[in-house]
Amino acid sequence: MINISPSARTRRSPFYQSTVDDGVVSFTLYNSMFLPTGFGNPEAEYWRLKNDVSLWDVAVQRQVQLKGKNAGKLAQMLSPRDISKMEIGQGKYIPLCNHSGVLINDPVLLKIDEDCYWFSIADSDVWSWARAINYERQLNVDISEPDVAPLAIQGPKSEDLAAEICGNWVRDLKYFWFRHIEIEGIPFLVARSGYSKQGGFEFYLQNKRLGTKLYNFVKEVGQKYNIGPGCPNLSERVESGLLSFGGDTDHLTNPFEVRLGNYVDLDLDGDIIGLSSLKKIHEQGPKRHQLGAIFKNKDVSNLPIFEWMAIYHQGELVGSLTNRTWSFQLEKTIGFALVSKKVHAGESVLIETEQGMKEAELVDLPFV
Repeated sequence: MINISPSARTRRSPFYQSTVDDGVVSFTLYNSMFLPTGFGNPEAEYWRLKNDVSLWDVAVQRQVQLKGKNAGKLAQMLSPRDISKMEIGQGKYIPLCNHSGVLINDPVLLKIDEDCYWFSIADSDVWSWARAINYERQLNVDISEPDVAPLAIQGPKSEDLAAEICGNWVRDLKYFWFRHIEIEGIPFLVARSGYSKQGGFEFYLQNKRLGTKLYNFVKEVGQKYNIGPGCPNLSERVESGLLSFGGDTDHLTNPFEVRLGNYVDLDLDGDIIGLSSLKKIHEQGPKRHQLGAIFKNKDVSNLPIFEWMAIYHQGELVGSLTNRTWSFQLEKTIGFALVSKKVHAGESVLIETEQGMKEAELVDLPFV
């Protein structure tokens, strides 16, 4: 067991103490914050997410707020996905790319008002990137981090729970859309969204001092739906083919390599960071693609990996395994493979693991 020393560089979420009280046993660091990664029973946490409702502290999804008359212009400049028709109360999953077309984040963009947007970010410094582009283009947009912390409910019973908390109107909320509400004196934004394929909602708390109150309120109302503590679930997210920026991407990854091509609008006009490079990449064709890998032997380790593992096909290095986990549904060890376009689903490869070379089959994503 190792301990992490407290530091001003590392923040605890408004729900931190609640997760400790609920028996959290492990954290990782994400966006310089503690993200719960387990509550002691991985299989029970998995099936709770698949069958009932799981309560997640995801305050690590920090917000970068753009505010001002040029906020929409800057938001569009930062992403190659068309946001021109977004309405207030709508969110969109968008890629952010650098000038070379390399993926540097994959946030959800929320349109709060005509002159205000939030990037709900993955693990990287979007705040500094946005400030740099804003300064270079002299747009005079105010860029800040608002007092916001998301708490998620995920699973097939989450809609019933959200309806009991917020009202039946929430059942009509479209994916990534949101509404501002206040309940029990707690202001938050409720969005149909979340980092799973089991359905769910995220409550963007807008007063971090009320974190324990919101967590306990949701937990109490959720008892009839068999709610329990959880966290973004590695087994479910890999089975479902959900990308982890920074985990499944490297310093060369472009959106086309990791199944995000549908979120790139190549016919956009204007000053869009990375768009000219993305057009060239699309025209030439990406050199890599993302597939699934299913290990053929059950004796292979299914522990998560710290470093990517080399993948070989017919003696040639063709790519890397970017994650690894046990699939509770398939009852096999699986992972994502970022590999050369020369290899395809259905082919066998060798993966260099800590146990030596292990055989796996490449498959299309998602697994389930």
